[in-house]
Amino acid sequence: MPHPPTSPSSAAPGRTRRNLPRHLTYLAGCLVFAAGATLFIHSGLGVDPLDVLSLGLLEHFPLTIGLAQALIAAVCIVIWSLWNRRRPVLMPFVTFLLCGSLIDLMRLADLDGIAPVPALVAAVLLCAYGSALIIMSGTGIRAMDLLVISLHRKWHLPFWGAKIGVEAVLLGVGWLLGGPVGVGTLAFLVFVDGLIQPLMAFNARALRLPNLGLAPAPRTPRGDLALGGAR
Repeated sequence: MPHPPTSPSSAAPGRTRRNLPRHLTYLAGCLVFAAGATLFIHSGLGVDPLDVLSLGLLEHFPLTIGLAQALIAAVCIVIWSLWNRRRPVLMPFVTFLLCGSLIDLMRLADLDGIAPVPALVAAVLLCAYGSALIIMSGTGIRAMDLLVISLHRKWHLPFWGAKIGVEAVLLGVGWLLGGPVGVGTLAFLVFVDGLIQPLMAFNARALRLPNLGLAPAPRTPRGDLALGGAR
């Protein structure tokens, strides 16, 4: 006897349970990344390449740093969308707002007992690991990382090389516009961007986490959900 068709309402709980691990991975990634960014700010040894470009834009246009970063993200998403022939995605902006809010909360903590250099070292490790978790979740991947993944897939570049290359361009343009560059900026470029791929490999091997962000690209036009948000 054939089974009755499954209704959308009955299928929803099962889909939610299947997606729960990726959502938890995503949220953990945002928390870890925000903790790293908070320590990075506390160290006072420089800003990350995105902030170099954002602050450089502020030298020439009447923007806030948040608006400048949102505009950079929008440009990255438009390029990604046109290059991959997919609809623009919104989840990167959710990640942007969530991480920003978490950083604001974490900065309320008393970090005066942490010296600048140890803070920078911890920041590098936390930002790299948080980025790895967000990418592996396949949910809310940051706009720049969408471009990096496209470079990795289409041009067969190693992820770490594409990541360093994209952020080096942001850093160079930002510096030419007058953005500040410090020791922490170079540490972020070399070590955070360089550690993400090895940390993803570690998570996949040791923790058995699936790498949904670097999974083969779907062929359907609805593939925008695969990288921009949860299925």
